[in-house]
Order: sequence, then structure tokens, then C-alpha cells
Amino acid sequence: MRNIEVARIFYELADLLEFKGEAIFKIRAYRNAARILAGLDRPVETVRQEGALTKIPGIGRNIAAKINEILLTGSLKKHEDLLREIPPGLLEIMSLPGIGPKRAGMIHKELGITSLEELAGAARNGQVRHLPGMGAKTENDIIRNIKMRQDSGASILLGTARELAEEFSGYLKLLPGVVRVEAGGGLRRRQETVTGIELVVAAADPGPVMEAAAGHPAVKETIKECSDRVVFDTKWGVAVHVEVVPEKSFVAAWFRNTGSRAHYNRICHLMSERGITFDPAVPGSFGEERNIYAALGMQFIPPELREDRGEVDAALEGRIPGLVELKDIKGDLHLHTGWSDGLNSMEQVVARAREKGYRYVAVTDHSRSLKIAGGLSLDRLREQHRKIRSLNEGLEDFYILTGIEVDILPKGDLDCPDEILKETDLVIASVHSAFKQDRETMTARILSAIENKNVHIIGHLTGRLINHRKGYALDVERVLDAAASCGTILEINSSPDRLDLNELNARRAKEKGIKFSVSTDAHSLKGMDDLIYGVSVARRAWLSPGDVVNTMSAGELLRFLGKK
Repeated sequence: MRNIEVARIFYELADLLEFKGEAIFKIRAYRNAARILAGLDRPVETVRQEGALTKIPGIGRNIAAKINEILLTGSLKKHEDLLREIPPGLLEIMSLPGIGPKRAGMIHKELGITSLEELAGAARNGQVRHLPGMGAKTENDIIRNIKMRQDSGASILLGTARELAEEFSGYLKLLPGVVRVEAGGGLRRRQETVTGIELVVAAADPGPVMEAAAGHPAVKETIKECSDRVVFDTKWGVAVHVEVVPEKSFVAAWFRNTGSRAHYNRICHLMSERGITFDPAVPGSFGEERNIYAALGMQFIPPELREDRGEVDAALEGRIPGLVELKDIKGDLHLHTGWSDGLNSMEQVVARAREKGYRYVAVTDHSRSLKIAGGLSLDRLREQHRKIRSLNEGLEDFYILTGIEVDILPKGDLDCPDEILKETDLVIASVHSAFKQDRETMTARILSAIENKNVHIIGHLTGRLINHRKGYALDVERVLDAAASCGTILEINSSPDRLDLNELNARRAKEKGIKFSVSTDAHSLKGMDDLIYGVSVARRAWLSPGDVVNTMSAGELLRFLGKK
């Protein structure tokens, strides 16, 4: 089992226990275990085999025994017993924004509701507003959030899709006769969510490959099958599509499979106009995708841009920019450590950054008002910055920026005095509270931070959580104009459930001359690997290395930040 699967069991166990009103210390222990396991940078199964579960910081003997049970049996009896006792729809209700286990328990007790559909009906009928702590606004939020959940359907986050595709691809690559396996579709184009995983396989005989693929442990059943294609339903809740083609047809089939449909049709139309034969079903001479575009006398179009949003005309005119790549990033500018709610020490974060080839990082722990995340008091912040300066004295070819993720408070003031912020290398200002303010109030709140001369970056601008929470009511155009005017950097947050700014807002910001930071907001060493997803958003937004401030050297970056 993957770490995240074990962590999910502990997350659910904590929610189920809170729903039942169990002791808070138990609930916190299981939630903490889930957080630790999700951020663990080694397979937990490997740690178990080494007999080192209790050596993981924060994992005691009781939790270790439960991890062992999960890894050996695939489940946890305590968790399974609660799932049988509590209707499954209540877990979905608990996961709604603003509800949680306690409110779900009250709703169930007072109204007998056990599913999202029943809750939506009760909210529409005005039954929820009379419950303690609820109201008409809560009812509207419930209806909106359930609709958002239903609209997202079976879509999964890009990060999850990529991990699952790699797992399935790794399995297929081991099969006899398989020459090559690549992911296509929305996953290859790096869409923020995908509804299915599409894999293209090069092999002489499709039959044995599809038969063996059906034996993957994650496959529940075969949904559809023909001579060279098969679609599986999986335990992950997402379909896996496998297409098997001869090696000589692979490039053309992969190109078609990647899409988007609109982009693919534009290219096929151009080829038809120019008398060029292109049929993925017929082995062709396209040794690589670049040759497809070269045959039309146009630039190669990276997969992330293939959405028919002007990229074909730009390629014909030679206007596709050199897009930023993961290797261009020289440092991560949004990182949390054990000083606030991160899992790892500052030294561990720096060591991992150096392993990645970075030249610098910014330590940006939470400010004092975010108590739930261990926000730093002013004294603790000063102490941390002293430690950073001390560490820098012993480092060669690497620099730690003093930083803070300071809360933008509901009235627009910042959760840290200017006299401290102005002495800090990097200040990220973010909203972490009062998400439901009206559009004008929220816009004014963020504009206040943008205009503060000590704020360098606005973090996760819209506050959205993909498939879970919509962004705040916000006049994005006014915010972008202000950022352009003030020289304030906007963050592309690489966390797969944020990816905020999204590609459309980022592209609009680029047109206004705004600079970006592409950073992880990581709370663990594993989270530092998420940078690839932020880079994917940047590429879909047509960003070049020059648009991204953390492609600069440490010296260049510090001088750039100093201009604010």
C-alpha cells in the first residue's frame, strides 16, 4: 500500500471517532499519524520491514501496531467496524467545507440525514437553518458545495493521476513484448484534474498486454474492450484506458491520444489542406512528435499548450515562447518547517533542497494569528531569523532567506508589524480566514497587502481548493492591475489541491507584466516534490523562465526583492 492509502485510513478513522464524540486526544493522535504518513518521504512498507516504525517522529507503539495491521492485512479492524456502523454517505457529508464530523453528527441526529442528496434536499427545504450554529447562509453554502462536488464527478487531482499512471505504467513495462508506455490525454497536457488515465502502449500483439493489464491489483472490472483498446474500472475510483499499437504507429497514436480534440483536429485539418497523409492507424514515418509539426513548417507545440487557445497560429508564426522547465527553478520560496506546522526541521529542509540542486530556499512559517498552524509569535520569529543567519554563515553556495507567510487579516492589516517585515528577506502575504467576505471587502483586503511595500508575494491568491472549495469572491482584474502597478509578485502554489493561480489567471497576469514565484508551500520533505505541478501550471500559462523570479540566482533574487 502507498503511504497516502495508509494515511487515508487514519484520516477517516479520526473523522469517524469525532462523529461519535470520542476523546479528543485519540482523534488528534490519528490525525497527526495521517499527516506524518502523508508527508513521509520513504515508503512506509520499507520502514516496517526495517522494524523502524516507532523511529518515525510522532509515531508511538499503538499507532505503529495499527500501521503494521494495515500493511499486513490491507485494512484496520477498528476502521472497518466504524464504517459498518456509520452510513457511508455521512463521510461525504463530513468532508463538505464548513461541516466536518461534529456538524455532520448533529445533522444526522436532528434530521436523520445519511447522504449528500438528503442533505441537499433538506437545505433546499429550509430545514438546516434552524439547527444550532447554522442559518440561511449555511444552507446556501451546503447547496453550492454539494453541486460543486457533483459537477466534479469522478475527476481526480493531477498529482494523484500522475502517481497512479506511473504505478500502472510501471506494471505494463514489465510485460513481455512491451516496448514503450506513455501517458496521454489530459494527464500529459497537465490539466489540473482528469477524469481518466489514458495510456498508450507499443507492443506487437495487443491481446496478451490487455489480458495481463486486467490482472493489475487495482483493477476492479473491465468496462469496455475491443481489439486494441480496453477500459478498466479501478479501486482508485477512476477509469484507466489502455491502447496498444505497433511500435511504428506509436508516435502518431500518442499524439492523437494526447489531444486536446480541438488541437488535434486543427493539426489534421492543416495536414489535409497541404496533402500530408496522417493516420495513426497506419504505420508512418513520424519518428517523433516534432516531425509532425515540422511537416507543417511550424514550431513544436509542447503538450501543455495543446488546448486550441491560439497555440497553432502562434506556432505557425514562430511565436511559441521557450517555456519554463523544472530544471530552471533555483529555489523554493514557500516552505514550512517544524517551527510552525511543518513536519521537518529547518536543517532537514535545507538538506533536501540541496539534494534537489537548489541554490536557496525561503523559510516562510506562519505568522502568530494562525494558532491552529503553530503560528510564530514575534519573539519566536526573531529567534528563527537569528538561527537562519547563523546557519547561513556555515553554508557555502547556498542561502536561506529569512521569511514569513503573514496573514492578511479580515480588515486588510497584516499579522506582523512593518518594522519586522522590512527586515525580512521575503514576505508572503496570504488569506487564511474569513473566506466568505463579500467581493468588495475581500478585494480591498488583498489590495491592501499588495500595496504594502514590505510584501513581496501574494500567496495562493484565490484560496481555492480544487474539487473542495471555490475561490473567494474577488475582483481578480483589479488585483492583477494593482500587482502590476506595485511590482508585487504573484505565487503559483504547486500544491496539487491548490494550483493557485490557475493557468488562465496566470496567463492574464503575464500579459500585464507581473512576475511569479512557483513554489510548493510544502509542509514536509515529500511535499517539496510537488514543484512539478506548479511548473505545469506555469507552462500552461505560457510562462518563460524570465517570468519566474525563482529562476534567478540568489544574488539577483535578493536585489530584485529589494526593489519593492
